[in-house]
Amino acid sequence: MTTHSHQRICVLGAGIVGLTTAWALANLGHSVTVIDRHGPGEGTTRANGAQLSYAHVQPLANPSVWKQLPSLLTQADSPLRWELQADPAQWGWLAQFLLACRQGRTDRTTRELLTLAAESRQGYDALMAGTDIACEFNDHGKLVLYPDAASLKAAERQMGLQRALGAPHQRLLSAAEAMDTEPALRHSSATFAGALYTPSECAVDPHLLCVGLAERLVQRGVRVLGSTSVQGWRVSGGRVCAVQTSTGEVEADAFVVALGMGSRSVLKPLGLRLPLYPLKGYSVTVDLNGPDEQAPRVSVTDAARRVVFARLGNRLRVAGMVELVGERLDIAPARIQQLQSCGASWWPQAADWRQAAQASPWAGLRPATPTGLPLLGRWPGAPDNLLLNTGHGPLGLTLAFGSAQRLARLLA
Repeated sequence: MTTHSHQRICVLGAGIVGLTTAWALANLGHSVTVIDRHGPGEGTTRANGAQLSYAHVQPLANPSVWKQLPSLLTQADSPLRWELQADPAQWGWLAQFLLACRQGRTDRTTRELLTLAAESRQGYDALMAGTDIACEFNDHGKLVLYPDAASLKAAERQMGLQRALGAPHQRLLSAAEAMDTEPALRHSSATFAGALYTPSECAVDPHLLCVGLAERLVQRGVRVLGSTSVQGWRVSGGRVCAVQTSTGEVEADAFVVALGMGSRSVLKPLGLRLPLYPLKGYSVTVDLNGPDEQAPRVSVTDAARRVVFARLGNRLRVAGMVELVGERLDIAPARIQQLQSCGASWWPQAADWRQAAQASPWAGLRPATPTGLPLLGRWPGAPDNLLLNTGHGPLGLTLAFGSAQRLARLLA
């Protein structure tokens, strides 16, 4: 790395991870350029689940997966579904994922994610204290609803682990106590055994956050180049000299790859193979046009169906599902119907659920590592001035600010 304190740094990616990285680097006085083939927050960030899940970070790779394996492979409506393909990359990722589904590995991952999430919360709070980005921020807490006594017992164990690791205060609630916390649940036709409540959790419109953050970056002199695709690299002496794009070369002292799943293909010409696989998810965003008391203010997660609900002003984001089907972005009508049905069962009078399929149905590819820990920093075999900030899985929005701060420290 160059020895002078202020560098020219090129960040590839204008999703929430790339933009927060640019923000952290600009705060240190670096000259920053951001490149993306889309506009700010237009990729996987755009319509994700919107929850900032700082205290509840249970990795997807956990021992319960083994019991679910038959349904994961055979049931089309399973919330976590694998479609086995003639793809060695998928097989290798799945093998590493299953190896990570051990309690000891899950506990270590939880510890590391909680530490990163705590750093991320500090970074987000600092941004919001110093700017006036309008992004439908909601700090009414979160309820995770469990369908039966067994799942509630497993949640109690996870809560104990997270509490021992210093996570913000959480508590188990009976169904009646959960309804007191979120009165809109009283109008639900769905049933649940109990809930895990975290008063400190938040939600935010990720696209509005990215657009506002990009505007602030430009005001601070950061170059944000949208509609610009990466086409190759110019490398000399074990270092990247420039990235070749559809609008010309961009030279820099250091490069940060924060392109989500796009990181894999962009780095392939350098001979790098990243352990990333896309977790495909879906969302709809509905207008709340019923009585206000019928719609949730608290963020809610349906643990059984893996669907989350986040209140964004007078809209409700309904998101969920995990599909391992490759890099396909087609929107499966059956999945949108599942989100509709789930929303209608929990909040029947809050919105016109018959119209939800027309309410901006969306699909995105969350870039995941087998363990659930992001790829952060230098990578074996990579040029020494190229760093990674990718692989956050379903926690990209939550972990973005903490990852950005760590990356900035590494470059310092």
